[in-house]
Amino acid sequence: MKQLLLILISLAFGVNTFAQDRMDRNDKIKALKVAYITDELDLTKAEAEKFWPIYNTFEEQMHDLRKQSFEDRKQLDFDNLTEAQAQELIQKFKLSNSKKNELYNKYVSDLQKVISSKKIVMLKKVEDDFKRKMFEEFKKRRHEKKDRP
Repeated sequence: MKQLLLILISLAFGVNTFAQDRMDRNDKIKALKVAYITDELDLTKAEAEKFWPIYNTFEEQMHDLRKQSFEDRKQLDFDNLTEAQAQELIQKFKLSNSKKNELYNKYVSDLQKVISSKKIVMLKKVEDDFKRKMFEEFKKRRHEKKDRP
């Protein structure tokens, strides 16, 4: 009985530690992204104070839309999908895309009040560069991990 309890406690602690490690990693990546974008766009302190709330709100809203789309697709039984279900799903896709476009247009309009148009245009490139660097780092670390005995 003591062994079972010890195993369960160890397992619970391990799962909690894993979840915490993941959250810590996500927080670190977010901090790196903030620093990278701020530096690459050469945001002033005043610009950054207004920029980041707009940026973070947009990112959260887009994440929620992507998550909802994923949940809609995940629940489907593609092998037994009826035409009516497919049409309903297409309507959800169209609505989701409309919401994404509305969010993006509002996002750009809000950013135009805070930073220059040139910086807004550069933002997409800077985000892509950051993603590329993160992916390259991930591949490098994964490769190094495989090389270890």
